Amino acid sequence: MNIAKNMETIFLSAVAVIALTGFATAAVPAKHAAPAAVVAKADANMPVVVVSAKRLTAAEKAAL
Repeated sequence: MNIAKNMETIFLSAVAVIALTGFATAAVPAKHAAPAAVVAKADANMPVVVVSAKRLTAAEKAAL
């Protein structure tokens, strides 16, 4: 069997398999999100970082 003569068939078969796989996996449902009460509870324990600084003036920006 000469592979070079059948490259078009091999390529088209590979494209068909990839396309069918895409259609088959597109119907998989997404994972369910956590209930709102669980999310709110997790947010209460989450550390929060607040960054505050003064804005540079035009003269200060030009000096940099």
